[in-house]
Amino acid sequence: MKKQLLAILLLISPALVLANEGGANLDKAQIDPANQESLQRGARTFVNYCMGCHSAKYERYNRLARDLGISETDVIDNLIFTGAKIGDTMKIGMQSKDAKKYFGAAPPDLTLIARRRGADWLYTYLRTFYLDDSRPFGVNNKVFDKVGMPDVLWELQGWQKPVYETVTDVNGNKHQKLVEVKLVRQGTQSPAEFDRTVRDLVNFLTYMAEPVKLQRQALGVKVLLFLFVLFIITYLLKKEYWKDVH
Repeated sequence: MKKQLLAILLLISPALVLANEGGANLDKAQIDPANQESLQRGARTFVNYCMGCHSAKYERYNRLARDLGISETDVIDNLIFTGAKIGDTMKIGMQSKDAKKYFGAAPPDLTLIARRRGADWLYTYLRTFYLDDSRPFGVNNKVFDKVGMPDVLWELQGWQKPVYETVTDVNGNKHQKLVEVKLVRQGTQSPAEFDRTVRDLVNFLTYMAEPVKLQRQALGVKVLLFLFVLFIITYLLKKEYWKDVH
C-alpha cells in the first residue's frame, strides 16, 4: 500500500510543482477551443506581438488556416510577414546565437508551451507584468520572478505597479511580499478588452499545443458509445448461450 501511494505521489508531483511555480494564485483562463473567432484573434495577436522573438516551428500556416476556418489567401495577406510559404512552419528569422546575445538566452519555441505551463499559468503570466527598475527590461512578473522577457503587450495593457505587504516568517523576520499588481497607466485597451485579448492568445497557444484535441474528444465519445453498445450485445449473447446451462 505504501509503495502504491508513493508511486501516485511521484506521478502527480511534477504537476503540483508547475501549478505552484512562482508562488502566485493563478487566474482561470476560461478558454474555449471550439471558438474559432477567438482562435483567429489569438493567432493575430501571436503573429503581431510574439513572433518577433518566438517561433512556433511545429505549426504550419496551412494547418492553421484549415483548423481556424481562414482562407489561405487571408493567412498569406494578414499572418505571414516573413516571406514564408503557406506550407511552411511558423519559424522566425532571428537566429538562436543572436537571440542569446540579445536576451541572454534564446526565447523558447511556443508551439507546446501550453502543455508545459497550462492555460491558467499563461493567462496569469501575460497579465501580471509590473514595473521593476532593477530588471534589464524594466519589468518583472508576479508568477515568474526575475523574468527575462520584456512586456510585449504593454501598449495594450498599460503599466502596472506592485503592491507589497509586510509579513513575518516563522523565524520572526519581516520581509516584503508581493500581493497584487495595480494598473497605474491604462494602455490602448480597457482592462476587460485586454483580458479578452490575452484569453484569445492563450486559447490559440493551447490550440497549437494540441491541434487535434477536439477531434480526439469527439472520437473518445464515439468509442465509449460503441463500447456501451458492444457490451449490451455481448451481454445478451452471453445470456442466450448460457440459458440452458444449469
